[in-house]
Amino acid sequence: MSDKVIYAMYDDDDVLKDGAKHLVAKGVKVEEVFSPFPIHGIDPIIGVEQTRLGIFAFIYGLIGLTLATVGMRYFMIVDWPMNIGGKPNFSYLENMLAFVPISFEFTVLCAAHGMAITYFIANRTLPGMKPQNPDPRTTDNRFVMELRTSQNSKFTAEELESLVKETGIVEIEQKDI
Repeated sequence: MSDKVIYAMYDDDDVLKDGAKHLVAKGVKVEEVFSPFPIHGIDPIIGVEQTRLGIFAFIYGLIGLTLATVGMRYFMIVDWPMNIGGKPNFSYLENMLAFVPISFEFTVLCAAHGMAITYFIANRTLPGMKPQNPDPRTTDNRFVMELRTSQNSKFTAEELESLVKETGIVEIEQKDI
């Protein structure tokens, strides 16, 4: 049995949210929603679980702090000790307060870059990755809801399409994958 995908296009995010609520109340599983901007409140409606990106941000920050600490100790104490402003140059612990701004900035730098790369990988938007976007208009002013017949086995493709047509769509498209 081939899997069919139904793409329902909307011209307003509130209409899409109301349509998603209507479909979910009838027992339809919404696979994905594509939009030009985040639609607040759509995740619990379609059943998207909370992400663990915050944990990754913390880990990237810890990596940045560790790299900054190891690097500063090596550069300023081991490799080329310098007496700056009369501060002792034989111990990192005695100089640690002078390195707080550098530690903070490098922590933020690593967390921000790590999160940006993680975001691109998770959304498959790095160069060379095949894009998931079903319609280029979703980057401008349209909203698309994706339904799969394999996840809605109690409905036929025609029944799903008729349910979707009740939600105020602008366009509907059906594809075999």
